[in-house]
This record gives sequence, C-alpha cells and structure tokens, in this order.
Amino acid sequence: MMLERYELVLAVMAVGIIVRMLCHRLMDKWTDRPVVAVNSALSCAVPVVGGHHGANELARFLASRLGLYAAVTTATDACGRPCLEEVAMQLGATLVNKEASKAINLAFLSEDVPVLRLKGPKIIVVDEDVAVLKERGLIIGIGARKGVSAPEVLQAIDEALSETGRRREEIGILATAWLKKEEEGMLQAADILGKEMICLSREALNSQAPSTASRARDLGLNGVAEPAVLALATRLIFPKKAYGRVTVAIGE
Repeated sequence: MMLERYELVLAVMAVGIIVRMLCHRLMDKWTDRPVVAVNSALSCAVPVVGGHHGANELARFLASRLGLYAAVTTATDACGRPCLEEVAMQLGATLVNKEASKAINLAFLSEDVPVLRLKGPKIIVVDEDVAVLKERGLIIGIGARKGVSAPEVLQAIDEALSETGRRREEIGILATAWLKKEEEGMLQAADILGKEMICLSREALNSQAPSTASRARDLGLNGVAEPAVLALATRLIFPKKAYGRVTVAIGE
C-alpha cells in the first residue's frame, strides 16, 4: 500500500484487517494518512488512523451521504468538546510545537482553553502544555445588518479584496461577532468561499481599539469588522469600509 500517495484512505474491510496492514507503516500522527474502515454492509465507518486529521470528518461525511454510523472514538469528539487541531483549522493556522497537542486536548475535556494572540516583536518561552499556532492567509473581518444575503457579503468581500489587490484564494478565515453566529447569509457566504467563520466574544472584540467609531457601540461593542481583524491578525492592512449593509476589514 502506497498510502503517502493519497490524502485520505477509505478501506472497505474489517478494522482488524486494516490494522494489521497498517501497523508497520505508521510513523507519526501528524504525517500518517487518515484511514477510515467501512464494513462490507456499508453500515458503519470507523476512523482508524488520523481522527483529528481528517478521518473523523470523512466518517461523518459518509454518514451524511450514506446513512451509516460514524463510530468516532476520539475523546474530545465523544464528549462534544473542541480539540487543538480543530482550533488550528478554524484559525487557518499551523501548529508549531506539535508535542503540546496531548496536554491541550486533555485540558479541553474539562475546561475552555483560551486562545490568545501575542503581537511582536517578542521572545516567548512556553511550557509544554502551551500550543503555539502560526496563522496563514488573510483575516477578513465582517460586520453586517440583520438579514443580509450571501451575495451581499460576497460582493463586499470581493470589493474590499480588489481595493487591496488581493484575491479570494488568499483568504485564511472570516471573523465576526458572536451575535452573528446564526446569520444565514454570512454562513452561506463562508460556505461558498470554503472558509471557517470565527465568531468572537464581546470581550475579545472590546479588547481592541479600532481606528474609527462604529454603529456597534449601540450594542456595547467597540466594533465588529475591524476589532475582529485586530484580535486575530498580526496587522491591519485595510481599515473597515462599508459596502451597503456589509462592513469589511482585512488583516494578515
């Protein structure tokens, strides 16, 4: 088996068979290809290798399309808790010190692990239970009126990108306020772009100092689009600008 040739492996066979085939090939959880075993009756999908690296997601995808049972066994998923790999994916970031993952995921089982940004220049010394994430891609901060449509959001993002000479392909994540976590138009726009929508708390947004005042102050917020960028990005490259019912800011 040349597993390294594939991003994901779907094995239609018993778990025991694929385990015996894989044992001598497994090297590192961060580089081993995710493997899901599906029984011949197509009733059960079991992530065998790389649960947090694509196997759980594949099992759930199969469950949604084929109606089989996704036998996800990773502890954080079983408890309905987030995991470090999921947080990194949502932020569009890479994990620098992978050895911290075990401690962080164990902590997630019993508490909410804070995500903090340290802006440099700085020299940081961390303990083994501190994960360091390095972001990649543009941070698009979005504020919008209630009931905004996906086309409105996409058009606003495209216009802002055009003004900065950037493209959709360079987007890392979208960020907004927790108040917008169920705003259908924004969620649809994120889905069309294939990007995660991070919804920041009041505390995270109000800890930032945007360059201009915002209508969001009526809601007790310093703002939405620009503070969302300032909270997650290294620097603001495009201050907030309104496009109809949508406000966009960009950082990197």
